[in-house]
Amino acid sequence: MRIALFASGAVGAQVASFLAEVNADVCCVAVSADDPHANEIAALFPSRVIDAADAAALRDCAPDLGVLAWWPSILREPQLSTPRHGWLNFHPSLLPHNRGKHYNFWAIVEEAPFGVTLHWVDSGVDTGDIAFQRELPVTWEDTGATLFERAQRAIVELFIESWPAISAGEIPRIPQDPAAASFHRASELDAASRIDLDASYRGRELLNLLRARTFRPHPAAWFEEDGAKYEVRVEIAKVDDDE
Repeated sequence: MRIALFASGAVGAQVASFLAEVNADVCCVAVSADDPHANEIAALFPSRVIDAADAAALRDCAPDLGVLAWWPSILREPQLSTPRHGWLNFHPSLLPHNRGKHYNFWAIVEEAPFGVTLHWVDSGVDTGDIAFQRELPVTWEDTGATLFERAQRAIVELFIESWPAISAGEIPRIPQDPAAASFHRASELDAASRIDLDASYRGRELLNLLRARTFRPHPAAWFEEDGAKYEVRVEIAKVDDDE
């Protein structure tokens, strides 16, 4: 199985390291120029680094499978159709729930099932068939930060666990249920994080909003009063009955 690896971030670096360790047939690697892990990833495959935009270089690699390990950009043609079997993408949600951006925020605010998914890439955004998934529990102590961190760990573990099937070409294709799907754009986040001081909220709704945006150093849930803007974060801890 000849692999074209497009890798970014800590997840991409861990996946690249794993593939190098198991001597996978990685025929070419692309990194993101502004990624702090780019040099680390490229150093694992120094003679196989290509420009992600170079369609001819990818075609010359003749990959059987493409892997988008935390890749920050949407793939377009002709790269999309170059690998013989297609591309597997890493998405940190339990698809079809929370396609798009800010999965960690919406999973809490919408109380949606949470997890990580390796899915086939098609022309839509996170709409391709599911290959492998793992559901992850969410508790009251979770925040946007803890879900982000847990998803990063879990999606690497899912890839490693699935590698025997991937390398053997035994990769499932399970269609997503469009009736269960949700999708969010990056532009929705700020407005959804606003607290209306004159509105009525259920306690559950307000606490979910506050903990979903508790993720330093990123902005938090916010409100305005007398022309000033304020941010709010929250910490929730389970209390043992004996205390």
